[in-house]
Amino acid sequence: MSEEALRKIALSVRNWGKWGPDDELGTLNYITPERIAAAARLATTGKVFALGIPLDRNGPQSGTRQRFNPIHTMFRDGGDAPRTPEDVKAAEGYGGSDDWIVMPLQCVTQWDSLAHIFYEGRMYNGYDARLVTSSGAAKNSIFKTKDKLVGRGVLLDVARHKGVRALEPGYAITVDDLEATAAAEKVEVLPGDLLLVRTGHMSRYLDKGDWKHFDLDPFPGVSIHTAPWMHAKQIAAIGTDNYAVEVRPSEIPGFRNPFHVVAIANMGLTLGEIFFLEELAADCAADGRCAFLLVAPPLPVARAVGTPINPYAIK
Repeated sequence: MSEEALRKIALSVRNWGKWGPDDELGTLNYITPERIAAAARLATTGKVFALGIPLDRNGPQSGTRQRFNPIHTMFRDGGDAPRTPEDVKAAEGYGGSDDWIVMPLQCVTQWDSLAHIFYEGRMYNGYDARLVTSSGAAKNSIFKTKDKLVGRGVLLDVARHKGVRALEPGYAITVDDLEATAAAEKVEVLPGDLLLVRTGHMSRYLDKGDWKHFDLDPFPGVSIHTAPWMHAKQIAAIGTDNYAVEVRPSEIPGFRNPFHVVAIANMGLTLGEIFFLEELAADCAADGRCAFLLVAPPLPVARAVGTPINPYAIK
């Protein structure tokens, strides 16, 4: 791979202007009311799988790019409860507790917005990167997706298809891998789908009960060469159980996240990272149903470029 090859792929999948000059949703436009209604009919047993990891200080961040793990604490707790009759009266008859959390918005299970990545000074749909300022994103904010991230979810468990608990670190998932997995699962990837890809990377850290180096170690992920396939399939979004959707080390030395550049900035594809897929994958393997209703709304943070989420896969 070279930077020239990256640019060629980027231009081949570029969706700028496809949904008009003012579009800020990109491939989420593929999710239509009809497709949502069809996805809702997949919820037949009432089984719910939460795909978000815990928000706590022992999370997956090592401090790379100034991302730290969630810091949760109390500012009112049981020690503050009123004890004397006078205190109870002053507290209007009862005690209570309150807490707060401090965290980067992209430190746990999360969606990247289309304002997250720039390429040649532009973000998705040609908007100037300078529209993202210290006060947030004036265009392509995650807030614009507040009622869009629901639809038919499809799990492609590539690791299970290849007969391993986890793909090898640095393994680049190919189009052949995706298609072979779909064929083995007897599921078809359709326009408007929210595609989930299990690499098994997270299972290594869950097995040892330690997130250390989850974000720093090499990991399996999708190859940049899968982008034209996703473009042709017209998927709405993709989420994975690794740190960055794409494979690492990067397929282009010196270029940190080439798939991000192609997918987010050019295709307008929403990316989801650090998805917990273990329980869902086990159930899909057990019942043979790899398509389901996926409900994954962002937090409606105005002007934000990413958001933590706790998606629900409902079968």
